[in-house]
Amino acid sequence: MGKGVELQTETIIVALAIDDAALADRVAALLADVQGFRLAAPGEPGDVTVTDTAARAEPIDGDLILTAREAEVMILLAEGASNKEIARRLGISVHTAKFHVGRILDKLDATGRTNAVAHAARLGVIHL
Repeated sequence: MGKGVELQTETIIVALAIDDAALADRVAALLADVQGFRLAAPGEPGDVTVTDTAARAEPIDGDLILTAREAEVMILLAEGASNKEIARRLGISVHTAKFHVGRILDKLDATGRTNAVAHAARLGVIHL
């Protein structure tokens, strides 16, 4: 190695917050052999937390939930995607993208796309 170059050997602790036990086991198995990572013990805080929240419906104010597709659309809204871009990336029509955006705005009682992203972030539906 060259002068002044030092390898970082610090271990990153990974906590799993995955409700699906089978999925949690698969992720743990994948991470088990990755050098520089170790899984957090139960109750131990991690440097990084792996969750499955983007893949499932999220409760909002009790009864309201976003469907899995609406959650995907919400993530794209947070990225600033237009309806046309949402449609292209998800392989759906622009009309369907508009429908999903409208349902999200209604469910979040948002006044617009930016407001929906802000509400979703505050409610923990998305993580910015």
